[in-house]
Amino acid sequence: MAATDRGSVRALMAAALALPGIAPPASAQTMPDEGVVSLRYLDYRDWQPGADRMRVESPSFYVMKPFGGSWVAEGSVVYDAMSGASPRYFNTLSGASVTEYRTAADAKLTKYFDRYAIGVGGVVSSERDYLSRGGGFDARWWTEDRNTTVAFSFAGTADTINPVNEVVVDAKKHTLDFLVGITQAINPNAIVQSNVTYSQGHGYYSDPYKLLDTRPDRRRVLAWLTRWNQAVPSVDGTLKLAFRLLDDSFGSTSVMAGAEWAQALPYGFTVTPGLRYYTQSAADFYRNPPFPTGYVPGEYYTADTRLSAFGAFTGSLKVAKSFADGWSADLRVDLYRQRASWRLGGDGSPGLETFSARWIQAGVSKTF
Repeated sequence: MAATDRGSVRALMAAALALPGIAPPASAQTMPDEGVVSLRYLDYRDWQPGADRMRVESPSFYVMKPFGGSWVAEGSVVYDAMSGASPRYFNTLSGASVTEYRTAADAKLTKYFDRYAIGVGGVVSSERDYLSRGGGFDARWWTEDRNTTVAFSFAGTADTINPVNEVVVDAKKHTLDFLVGITQAINPNAIVQSNVTYSQGHGYYSDPYKLLDTRPDRRRVLAWLTRWNQAVPSVDGTLKLAFRLLDDSFGSTSVMAGAEWAQALPYGFTVTPGLRYYTQSAADFYRNPPFPTGYVPGEYYTADTRLSAFGAFTGSLKVAKSFADGWSADLRVDLYRQRASWRLGGDGSPGLETFSARWIQAGVSKTF
């Protein structure tokens, strides 16, 4: 299965399960005073009319522990089992395997001082045909009253691609990511966070498992993400709003807007419904069907619908329950629907089948 296929599925899952971006949650700055251990399981499936496409099953484990009065250590392990096929009407696969497994792990160590914190971390992800290693650094500074936090982070990844069809051997891709952001407590009931992220990469971006797929060897992505959390004490609820604008040097621009309402209920329950809208324009080198219309030897070309123009809605519902002794459990369901006609500001790419997906995620956590 193509690396770009797997990356797109993971990006889609991340968009449904959390607000996009590499920023921390919008909350006041403070060192955690308790540790937490969490076990989660995610089941993802997508489909088009008359055809199931992709399935991902993904158990994961996370642990975080403060120690020494000013240190926090955390890490996670995740295992993905993926199988599936490319979208209908754009099946340009060249005979690749449609089953893949991934194991990934990350670790981070953070040191807290009186008015700032510094963290370093690393990550590794391994698949049969793809190996990724990375490391990062982040720094946060906050005002004396801890109502304002300024954040900066830097990360780099180095990937090696060895597709089973041997179109390339030991192909490389390197990426640098930067984030600058601010989190501001507006009043006791409202907090806003705004971040700008910039990613710059070079190397092998083409899909080795798709016929004629040839993409630029450099890519730049600039994104602005803002989130607002507004507590409403009179009903014991919280409104969570998010907006992201992203520009990709491949020629695509995307917009995301989302809202959630977290409602506390008796007996330790919390219910959180949500709705998110996403829209994007097509990459400069994306060509509409029938394949291979528009292909010119020596020029960039793709028929991958993930780089087409479309709009999408995601509806979600999360139910969480707190128990005694620091235990908690939650269950979340996300439903995603994508259509070309839902693109903001004009018609999307022609000839696209409606694309649907759903996520089911369950987890249990314990503080200690």
